[in-house]
Amino acid sequence: MHLDVLDLRSFYYRTGLGRAAQRAIREQVRSLWPDTHGQTVVGFGFAAPLLRPFLQDAARVISLMPGQQGVMPWPPGEPNLSVLCEETLWPIETGSVDRLVLMHGLDTSEDPFQVLEECYRTLAPEGRALLIVPNRGGLWARNDKTPFGFGRPYSMRQLEGQIRSHDFVPERAFAALFQPPSNRRFWMKTGAMWERLGQRLPGGFAGGVLMLEVKKQIPAPPRRGLAEAVKKPLRVLDGITAPAPKPV
Repeated sequence: MHLDVLDLRSFYYRTGLGRAAQRAIREQVRSLWPDTHGQTVVGFGFAAPLLRPFLQDAARVISLMPGQQGVMPWPPGEPNLSVLCEETLWPIETGSVDRLVLMHGLDTSEDPFQVLEECYRTLAPEGRALLIVPNRGGLWARNDKTPFGFGRPYSMRQLEGQIRSHDFVPERAFAALFQPPSNRRFWMKTGAMWERLGQRLPGGFAGGVLMLEVKKQIPAPPRRGLAEAVKKPLRVLDGITAPAPKPV
């Protein structure tokens, strides 16, 4: 289930709770990838709120938005870097992306398998993707007043299972959005404190969103012939004589 781009823009840019969510997730993304100098960084879904820090040093930044969601110009007041696309057919050259961020892209897609296929196709060898999805066990997935209350929430085990058939290697897993999804003044003022405390929790997966970094792995070429010589082959037909003619 795709959300409308106008609703997403209104939440992240015009509400206090949305700006707090944007800040908490973006800090985690930037701490994960502090240096993208000379790299190509792409976001898919509604990842635009997380991409602005990369404008400073990345060689190229692109925000892909699926047609079912709609597109908005981004970044505001600057040359547009936002592109409307089919969710399973991206206008990105194969093997050209160094860093890929998905938010409101995998969990809202009608075909997450093919979305991950596009992730694999467009990533460069050893390229990395960051999958950001609602946490099935978190408070944000239970609140339909935020975008994380729509779509398909995941547990970390489910998310890791989703990538197994795509030649991705899990690298790092963590969470964000530990403050409750409430506009009440107390929770808003103490949001930064909850983020710091949440990162210290055992397991670290109690937040509103789960974040899984994966690396593209190039499969080894298939081997031709037997892997090693068979020294003593199993002779399953030994001892069986030729059939005798049937008496007349």
